[in-house]
Amino acid sequence: MTADEVQNGQVILIDKPLHWTSFQAVNKMKWLLKRHLDLKKIKIGHAGTLDPLASGLLLVCTGKFTKRIAELQGQAKAYTGTFFIGATTPSYDLETEIDQTYPTSHIDSDLIQKTTQQFIGEIDQKPPIFSAIKKDGIRLYEHARAGDIVEIAFRKTTVHEFEITRIALPEIDFRIVCSKGTYIRSLAFDFGKALTSGAHLTVLRRTKIGDYAIENSISLVTFENTLAQNSVSKDLIE
Repeated sequence: MTADEVQNGQVILIDKPLHWTSFQAVNKMKWLLKRHLDLKKIKIGHAGTLDPLASGLLLVCTGKFTKRIAELQGQAKAYTGTFFIGATTPSYDLETEIDQTYPTSHIDSDLIQKTTQQFIGEIDQKPPIFSAIKKDGIRLYEHARAGDIVEIAFRKTTVHEFEITRIALPEIDFRIVCSKGTYIRSLAFDFGKALTSGAHLTVLRRTKIGDYAIENSISLVTFENTLAQNSVSKDLIE
């Protein structure tokens, strides 16, 4: 990768690790590109946020390709992950502790498979209170941490595919293909309610954005090592 290639525009497929924010991943890449390619300024951004507790495909656009971010964000996304059945958390995932438990003895494989059908197609969904959406100019997660009671409006979203890939109660694994703006955490919460129980998200991995697949991505470590090797080669040639 050269400085000219970065400035002219690249879409870099990164496998974002757990516990990193999308901003941290992009900021790390920006620092590495400036350091190893001797760039003073660089346009860089990502096409679709992943929560810190999610891993997987992050599309990072550089240079002139940053103009494509809105287009890429609008493409369908695929995820795999795990729901924990029988308990809820305020954040709908592992960011917060379990706040309530529910019965699960009535739940079997047949009920789980039938329930998925309720969530295929266009659905109404409320974003989690622990999210970055703004309400009255303040992020929802800030309202949540302050203990504010906030009314959150439903949003239309579309689930194209929803498949249960493993049932080992209290855990079930899934694969989902959905539209922009779908919160898998909210889907977990709503899925639990539809089972007349509760649920929260414990694992989430993004595997596709449009035609871009996780199989073609690289880790941040590999990205850094590649740039470092290029720098060494350049130094040797000079």
